[in-house]
Amino acid sequence: MMRDTAAYKSLMMSPEQAAASIPNGARICMGLGVAQPPAVLEALAKRAERGDIDGVSLYYLLSTAVAGMSVLRRELGDRLRPMSLFHSAVERALDDQALAVGGLPTDLIPVAFSRVPQMLRDEIRVDTLVTQVAPPDEDGNFSLGTNIDYAHGAARSCERVIVEVNRHMPRTGGTSVIPLAAVAAIVEHDQPLPEIPSVARRPEDDAIGSIIASLIDDGACLQMGIGAVPEAVCAALKGHRNLGIHSELLTPGLVDLMTAGVVDNSRKAVRPGKTVFTFAMGDRRFYEFLDRNPDIEGHPVDYVNDAALIARNPMAVSVNATLEVDLQGACNSEVVNGRQYSAAGGQLDFVRGAGASPGGKSIIACHATAASGTISRIVPRLSGPVTTPRNDVHIIVTEFGWADLRGKSLAERAKALIGIAHPKFRDELATQFGRGLSRIGEDSQ
Repeated sequence: MMRDTAAYKSLMMSPEQAAASIPNGARICMGLGVAQPPAVLEALAKRAERGDIDGVSLYYLLSTAVAGMSVLRRELGDRLRPMSLFHSAVERALDDQALAVGGLPTDLIPVAFSRVPQMLRDEIRVDTLVTQVAPPDEDGNFSLGTNIDYAHGAARSCERVIVEVNRHMPRTGGTSVIPLAAVAAIVEHDQPLPEIPSVARRPEDDAIGSIIASLIDDGACLQMGIGAVPEAVCAALKGHRNLGIHSELLTPGLVDLMTAGVVDNSRKAVRPGKTVFTFAMGDRRFYEFLDRNPDIEGHPVDYVNDAALIARNPMAVSVNATLEVDLQGACNSEVVNGRQYSAAGGQLDFVRGAGASPGGKSIIACHATAASGTISRIVPRLSGPVTTPRNDVHIIVTEFGWADLRGKSLAERAKALIGIAHPKFRDELATQFGRGLSRIGEDSQ
C-alpha cells in the first residue's frame, strides 16, 4: 500500500486530459518498444486528427504497432513529426507509403545508443516524456520495468513526465525508478504488453549459432541482439557453464539460459551475480520472469552501453548482426537498397567494449547471401553507411565459417572474408578485390 495516496490521486487523469496537457511545439520523448503507452498515444493521435495540436516532434527508438497505429500514422505526420533514432517495421511501412506517393521517408537521427540520453537532454532538449510504468511501491516509486534505457534520464530532465501505469508491466530492480515527485500526470490503463513472436530459424541460422557458440568459452559475459541468429546462439549454449549477461537487450533466449543454470553471473566484474540489461522484449512468460526477480537489474543505457564499463567484465562477448561486410571488414548494419532499414543502435558500443575486455570477443554475424541467394552479403564496397568501422571489427561469422580480422592486413582480410562467403560468389569477389588493388596502384603512380 502506497503511503501518500492523496498525492497519487491528485495526479490521476484520463488519457485525454494527459494528452491535452501537451502543448503545441512539444518535443516528446516516447518510450522505447513495449514501453510505448497505448492509451496516452491514442489520445494524442485523436487530438492531432481534430487539429487540436501542431508542431510536435516525437523522439524515440524502435517503435511497435502501439505507436504505429496511433501517433505514427502517415496522415498525422504534419502535426506529429516522427524523429526516429532506430527504425523498425513501422518506419519501413511508412517509407513504403511515402515512396508510393513521392513523399519523403521517415527522418532519422544517427546516434550511438549510449549517447541517446545526453543528446535528448542537451542537444534536443526534450520537454515531455510519455512512457509505461509498473504500479508504484509503498514509497511512490514507479518502476520503468522493461525499459530503463533513455527514459530514466528523460524523467529527470523533462519538465513534463506522463506515466501510464500498467499492472502488466513487471517491476525490475537496479536503477529503474521514477519517483512520484517527478511525475506531472498519471494515467491508469491495464493492457497486456506487446509480445515479440519467436522467429522461425533456418538451417543457416543454426549453423551460424553453432559456430558462434563454439567461440564462446565457459565464464564469458554475453551481449545478444534479437532475432533468429541470437536465438540460435542461445540454443547452442545450453552445454556451457558460468556465463554472465551484460546486454542492452534482454530476450527470452537469454532468460532460458538463466533458467537452465547456464547463466549464473558468477564471473562478472560489473554487478556480479546479476543479469544486467537496459531494455527487454519477449512474451508473457518472459515478463512474468522479470517481475521482482532479484537476479535481474535494469540500468540506464548510458551505463549499460558504456564501452569502458563493458570492458571491465572479463571475457565479454558481443554478438550482433549486420547487413553487409566489405572486403576490408567494415560493416553496414543499417541501410538496404539505399533505404534506412534499422540504425546503429548499440552495436559499436558493444563492439568496442567487448573488444577491449580481457579475453573478450566482438562477433558480427550475417547470412552469406540475401534475396534468396542471389546477392552476396560480403561485398567489395558497402552500399550504405559504415556502422562498425574496419578498425574495430574483430570476428565475422557466416554459415560458411568465421574470420578473425584482428592483426590482418587488407589483403589477408579479403582472403579470410572471401573464404566465408557463399562459394558461388568467391571467384567474383577475388576478381573484384584484385581490380581494387590495381586501381590503388594506378592512383599512386
